[in-house]
Amino acid sequence: MEKSFVDEFEVKETPINYNDVPDYETFANKELLDELRNKIIQNLIDNSNSNQIETGYVKSQIDKTLEGYDLSMVERNYINNLIDNEINGYGPITELLEDPSITDIMVNGTNEIYIELDGKIVKDDSVSFINNDHIIRTIQRLIQPIGRTIDTANPMVDARISDGSRLNAIIEPLSLNGPVLTIRKFRKELVTIDDFLRNGTMTPYMARFIEACVKSKMNIIVCGGTGSGKTTLLNIMSSFIDDNERIITIEDAAELKLKQEHVISLETRNANYEGSGDVTVRDLVINSLRMRPDRIIVGEVRGKESFDMLQAMNTGHEGSMTTLHANSPKDSLNRLETMVLMAVEIPIKAIREYIENAIDIVINISRLTDGKRKITSICEVVGFDGDEIKLNEIFAFNQTGVTKNGEVIGEFVLNKATPKIYDRLKSRGIDNLTDIFE
Repeated sequence: MEKSFVDEFEVKETPINYNDVPDYETFANKELLDELRNKIIQNLIDNSNSNQIETGYVKSQIDKTLEGYDLSMVERNYINNLIDNEINGYGPITELLEDPSITDIMVNGTNEIYIELDGKIVKDDSVSFINNDHIIRTIQRLIQPIGRTIDTANPMVDARISDGSRLNAIIEPLSLNGPVLTIRKFRKELVTIDDFLRNGTMTPYMARFIEACVKSKMNIIVCGGTGSGKTTLLNIMSSFIDDNERIITIEDAAELKLKQEHVISLETRNANYEGSGDVTVRDLVINSLRMRPDRIIVGEVRGKESFDMLQAMNTGHEGSMTTLHANSPKDSLNRLETMVLMAVEIPIKAIREYIENAIDIVINISRLTDGKRKITSICEVVGFDGDEIKLNEIFAFNQTGVTKNGEVIGEFVLNKATPKIYDRLKSRGIDNLTDIFE
């Protein structure tokens, strides 16, 4: 068998990392790169008889396709890296998934890939897909290991992929713009309370107050918009729970990572092809009440499970926590009313009394226009003002302006009046807040 130059002279090949070279910068001719990539992928994937493609076959197909093209060694190696990502990775977004600084990946089309970097959404022109089929193949590769599929019969999927990231994909006929893929990246290094303090998300006073509320088993709602950091804050708050408590977490996609020893994690299940077998958040909340929990933590309430969550809070399961989508503490209680009405038909007044008895603290976290997260309000529920539930704001962030660079200017403020909940905190053994409220 004829030996290659490398084998004959025992030349040691030094691997070159081309991952850091942005797509199309190596190739001045974008159309040529698309043409070559298209040819190779079509030969490898569409015309292959096996799902397992051997490395030798891949190399031969690449060499065959590149015959007659005047390409430099850098360009050839880059194409090899590009195709390797298709076979062994997740296509054009492989490097984006591996980059720890990227928190979200949004594929709106073949040449419309956006990422969230440092809290800001920017278009990434360094990567692209060949066509819509290429996007669908990438989605299928991501969800195949977890037993999910996407096709015209099941054109929408919401799942937690193998690395813990959350994936949402929707294709035709539901999406008029073609396949749309959104990935919320899983952070391998969990954010801590110290990270929030360093980033200016909250003040030390706020951190100590939240810790006191969690340790004294106050029922807490965290509200905010999409991507504001609700789940991250809930995860941080959960770290304040004692190790000797039995905690049950309930989520659509498991994102909470608690460090306590006695944690039971429950996750919903979608319906099968026959349309049966689904298990909702409400089902899991009801079941959790039979599991002797000290705390129940629901990743997010969106519907009828809100009533069961309030029932748990009102029947001895103190210290329960959850999140919901809302733009302010007041909005969160209004949304809670609406969600309870979806579950039971009882008078509004009765619902509000139920909420007022169950909820102690409402925390609002926001992503500001400069991409930074701030806890903009911490309120206590203090009874009624007429027919309306009354909230007393303890901490707040007041925005005063924006710099020329687009950074938000503002200040955190503390309400001068001592909160009513302070006496309850002291009665439960919390004595380290005197410098804040006295």
